Amino acid sequence: MRVLKILLEKEFRQVFRNPAILRIIFMMPAIQLLIMPLAADYEVKNVKLCVVDFDRSAYSRELVNKITATSYFQLVDYTDSYNKALTYVENDQADLVLQIPAKFERQLIKEDKATLFMALNAINGVKANLGSAYLRTIIGDFNREVRTEWLQLPRFNSQPVIEVTPINWFNPYMNYRIFMVPGILVILVTMVGAFLSALNIVKEKEVGTIEQINVTPIKKYQFILGKLIPFWVLGLIILTIGLAISYLVYGIAPLGNIFTIYFFAGVYLLAVLGLGLLVSTVSATQQQAMLLSFFMMMIFILLGGLYTSIDSMPAWAQAFTKVNPVAYFIDVMRMVVLKGSTLWDIRFHLLTVFGFAIVLNSLAVWSYRKRS
Repeated sequence: MRVLKILLEKEFRQVFRNPAILRIIFMMPAIQLLIMPLAADYEVKNVKLCVVDFDRSAYSRELVNKITATSYFQLVDYTDSYNKALTYVENDQADLVLQIPAKFERQLIKEDKATLFMALNAINGVKANLGSAYLRTIIGDFNREVRTEWLQLPRFNSQPVIEVTPINWFNPYMNYRIFMVPGILVILVTMVGAFLSALNIVKEKEVGTIEQINVTPIKKYQFILGKLIPFWVLGLIILTIGLAISYLVYGIAPLGNIFTIYFFAGVYLLAVLGLGLLVSTVSATQQQAMLLSFFMMMIFILLGGLYTSIDSMPAWAQAFTKVNPVAYFIDVMRMVVLKGSTLWDIRFHLLTVFGFAIVLNSLAVWSYRKRS
């Protein structure tokens, strides 16, 4: 323990002696957590819409008014020329074209059905899909309102209208920040912990102090622990700063016990720091360590379920998430913050990440060589 205490004292002095590392540790996560949730918005608003109305009836105007009354659509033009509408799309001035056919009102009343045509600008696939989904929802509401109106008239014999009222559990108002902020906090803790630990040992190699350490009777596991524990503590400090910003700025408070988050984060940081130390032991330069850790972290983050649902990924990507520690922490953060899950609820995630920590740190100790 005396040897480990001396190593920890050395590491903490090195960390607090370098102002650049302090700025990375404390300022960068705070700034990113303030900016990223404001930019990473799943909602798509101001979808530019061009309406081609060949009917010009009361029902067609009522439908157009219902669409433009929402904040999701911005009416570019209300015309009777489809070619003109396509020109707007080609010039990137419109995202959606809604064509209302002639005799729309007559078909709706006499035949009890009518057909609408939508053309989407699919260069931005996400915006096109969400915009068309919004438009289909509004058209569906319009259809139900028309049928409800007909039920009050005795000359029409429409089928009964069934109203469905959804209830959103855990996030009643579908606030994307409550969904995104916990995941973004996981990414910040992961990136800072992984990058700093990946650069730690290889920095000793570049400045030559690793040779002085290798000739001492320090055991390999003591050396790895001396490198791991300081960044483990700093990772928990970053998590604390992030949780404080989440509460003070966004009003997000975990429904579950905050001890559950810290307990899982402590185990998770052991795994991530072990991965960073493994990269550092096998790298010869800081540039090599940074590129290798950046490569792995990008894969872990993009396939972690933050921006894309894991269930919608292909089979091989879903299989990869089973060995992706980032995916487990994002899932746990959302479970504890939104659902109020307990340690028993996350037991599978906890045991899996603990297994990652044992394997990665064991490999880091094994790959470290005291002889050149």
